[in-house]
Amino acid sequence: MDLKEKKGWQTFHVGSVPLPVYLVLSLVILVTAYLEQLPVNMLGGFAVILTMGWFLGTLGANIPYLKNFGGPAIMSLLIPSILVFLNLINDNVLQSADMLMKQANFLYFYIACLVCGSILGMNRKILVQGLMKMIIPMMIGMVLAMGVGTLVGVLLGMDWKHTLFFVVTPVLAGGIGEGILPLSLGYSQITGMGSEQLVGQLIPATIIGNFFAIGCSAFISRLGEKKPHLSGKGQLVKQKPGEEIDLEEEEDKSPIDVKLMGAGVLTACTLFITGGLLQHLTGFPGPVLMIVVAAALKYINVVPAETQRGSKQLYKFISGNFTFPLMAGLGLLYIPLKDVVGVLTWQYFLVVISTVLTVITTGFFVSKFMNMYPVEAAIISACQSGMGGTGDVAILSTTDRMNLMPFAQVATRLGGAITVISMTFIFRLIF
Repeated sequence: MDLKEKKGWQTFHVGSVPLPVYLVLSLVILVTAYLEQLPVNMLGGFAVILTMGWFLGTLGANIPYLKNFGGPAIMSLLIPSILVFLNLINDNVLQSADMLMKQANFLYFYIACLVCGSILGMNRKILVQGLMKMIIPMMIGMVLAMGVGTLVGVLLGMDWKHTLFFVVTPVLAGGIGEGILPLSLGYSQITGMGSEQLVGQLIPATIIGNFFAIGCSAFISRLGEKKPHLSGKGQLVKQKPGEEIDLEEEEDKSPIDVKLMGAGVLTACTLFITGGLLQHLTGFPGPVLMIVVAAALKYINVVPAETQRGSKQLYKFISGNFTFPLMAGLGLLYIPLKDVVGVLTWQYFLVVISTVLTVITTGFFVSKFMNMYPVEAAIISACQSGMGGTGDVAILSTTDRMNLMPFAQVATRLGGAITVISMTFIFRLIF
């Protein structure tokens, strides 16, 4: 019994390392930080955000109930912000994180790897066929949600521009990594404000929308149990006898290839630079153009398969290891708690809730004309207002429909990309 307990203790991981190893490494970093001897460079910055982000992400993933509502992301963002607010983080730690996050601009690298890897690594059949199945309810839901959410905000006395671009749009942007961060960069290019400041204004809507989307999905799933004719029991598209529609994403079982990941780094950097070049020529925000270029390359299928595989492996590496550390860095430097709390009024909550409810309701009723089951269509629509991949997993696991993940990815990735691109374009026209 003791041996088993010891084995469990040793095999429990915090982030990417076993707990005993993490305790030793974090103790060294904690002592060094307390003595204010952390190097103010990328090494010191990575030490700060990795130890903090991995711990908070693991903690959030193990808190009952909260773990099903994006707990790791919430903990990673809010706890560092609270610690800074209470003056429990010394200047040495903040300077090290600042060097990595602001001066070295790790945020841009993360965004480039995630956006390019998620699109280039996507199954092309899902991109084409899934888009054909979901594009109509997805676009109708997006337009109606933006209209209803903005109208609710105006009726409650909020400015329509702020409501549309800073409350409604973040809910539909497809999460933080692939949605809010590129959106903040696009807004930054237009307004001249720092993208870091914009992130703090955009993220609360995404988190609140994620909570409500999960709750609504659970209710819709329960409705399907009470009214079986509305539910496909995990099947989205109604099929005729003998008809088969296979949109299952092929699992990449090839071994990790560090050289291919290196090609993925170069590809991500090149696409990001291409976006910047196109911005110089067109005046349209580069990070958004990067999404367009990546999607176009995937659609016409000109990128070699091994380069696509390398981009996908890089995406998995970056998202698996640096998502919560990046959020911890954002919490330390970019999310002033006073400003975030000041944003969260009852009017703000009602706007977010009306946006999510409109998306889900639209999916439910439009499905009737698209030969889809209403319950499954509504659940997939809910993924549009979830928190990216984390939200997809939370929504589908809550409703016991993980087999719908390919469609959820279409709603999240493509729906989010369409939202970011279109709303950045409109934002530029208006401002």
